Amino acid sequence: MADETTIVLYLFKRLHQLGIRSVHGVPGDYNLVALDNLPEAGLDWVGNCNELNAGYAADGYARIKGISALITTFGVGELSALAGVAGAYSERVPVVHIVGVPSTLSQKSGALLHHTLGNGDFSVFANMSRNISEVLVTLNDPTIAARDIDRALKACYISARPVYIALPTDMVLKKIPSRGLDTPIDLSLPINDVETETDVLESVTKIIYEANNAIILVDACAIRHRVVEEVRQLIDKSQLPAFATPMSKGAIDETNPRFGGVYIGDISRPDVKQAVESADLVISIGALKSDFNSGGFTYRTHTKTTIEFHSDHIKVGYATYPGIGMKSVLQKLLATLDFNKIRHSESAKSDPPALVNEEYGKFSGEEVTHSFFWPFIGKNWLQEKDVIITETGTANFGILETRFPKGVTSISQVLWGSIGYSVGACQGAALAVKESDPSRRVILIVGDGSFQLTAQEVSTMIRHGLKPIIVLINNDGYTIERMIHGEDASYNDIQSWKHTKILETFGAKEGEYENYVVKTRKEVEELFSKGNTFSKADKIQLVELFMPKLDAPRALKITGKMAEKLNAKTE
Repeated sequence: MADETTIVLYLFKRLHQLGIRSVHGVPGDYNLVALDNLPEAGLDWVGNCNELNAGYAADGYARIKGISALITTFGVGELSALAGVAGAYSERVPVVHIVGVPSTLSQKSGALLHHTLGNGDFSVFANMSRNISEVLVTLNDPTIAARDIDRALKACYISARPVYIALPTDMVLKKIPSRGLDTPIDLSLPINDVETETDVLESVTKIIYEANNAIILVDACAIRHRVVEEVRQLIDKSQLPAFATPMSKGAIDETNPRFGGVYIGDISRPDVKQAVESADLVISIGALKSDFNSGGFTYRTHTKTTIEFHSDHIKVGYATYPGIGMKSVLQKLLATLDFNKIRHSESAKSDPPALVNEEYGKFSGEEVTHSFFWPFIGKNWLQEKDVIITETGTANFGILETRFPKGVTSISQVLWGSIGYSVGACQGAALAVKESDPSRRVILIVGDGSFQLTAQEVSTMIRHGLKPIIVLINNDGYTIERMIHGEDASYNDIQSWKHTKILETFGAKEGEYENYVVKTRKEVEELFSKGNTFSKADKIQLVELFMPKLDAPRALKITGKMAEKLNAKTE
């Protein structure tokens, strides 16, 4: 009947309505019939090399598109994806995890099926996902399936966290009314209590007017909960100095003269540290004060002189206003603040840090050091609207020393910190860019150790005609671990690979890929130069960039020692 559809098509068409065009995952017998229906809903199947990579890729896709979908099979498939899904939960990334599960009849009878623990318990794997899912639903009742789908998808989008949807094999093609598809899912945020919000606005306005040298500190949840545009307007209209954190790199236009740099507590550059910590008011937006994001918990800001904006509460000094979301408050502030009343102090302004090669004399004059490379690419090679993915390790810390052109999107995993994340995330991000704005370059910077965990996903990039520039740092092992403990320990060593054979091995065709080997500063200057063929990024390219084994970015060296000390702490 025209007014009916199937449960699976209702779900897939809802994904399409949310802007998803490609679905990541790995096929398995409990999800195969569901996968047959993807084309009818206008969705493409990615087909990843394994479920862990698929989880990372869905994370990267969502950071570009705003939401993503991942399909795995019961037990063996879904468990393989969980580290990726947990990372999305930790980092506040909306991923819809759809799991094909055995039929409701098999579950009721406790059948001894493959992919089970052999004990008749079919809920055990869903329960494992419960604590890393904002909502968990099982579509085992056609009368409420549409409602459960809409509820889960809304929760995923608004909470910016994964949800888990179990789809039994005998429910896939069950008929349900299709009329719900005529009305888009209501993605509006909960409405703030009017009286409480008014009180917040009055308090915040008074404090801002009284401040002599306020600053704005932008963090990860400003990106995740979609207030980047409000933040941009606040910076432009108030003309207050604005600072990012490692997790919010790219959220602020770094060409804006009011951008002061990256604040990481005691790890910050001295001028940034002075500007933030001398402020008499910190307007903190979307704070996520994890160890690596806060310089090992070394923030020197004070609760009394801080206003914190969060997705579900506001803090003004020591007062907390639960249930008051920041988006509405920021929009009302932009509409009501008299920006002429906001005072500026010269001491609160922070000029961009000098991009200098700090350690030129430590290594030979020709070696490519971190202190040379990261400032260099920011000044000479990156371009507007680039998408740059950096791996947990040296790249995550090195990128902090790179000044971005306007419109650059930075993807990293500072909180969850799963080694190997960036390769999968690059595949997902590159696919999302191909769908939305193919003119953007996608750049992956990953270490040789991390690359070995998820290298297979380069195969998926080739399969889908994606064209990232992969900069593979060859520094002979797990440098981030060496900086924390065991500089020369064998457990931080890896087997050397022939990296320039990777693209060919994974099936890239002649003329559709390129390899480069870079060992000197002169070669960096020649290759990473605007306007050359390499920089056009018209094919997939891999650069093997050699760096000294024990060299590391300034911030990582300090953080490594802090982490080792924190790990050894007993009281």
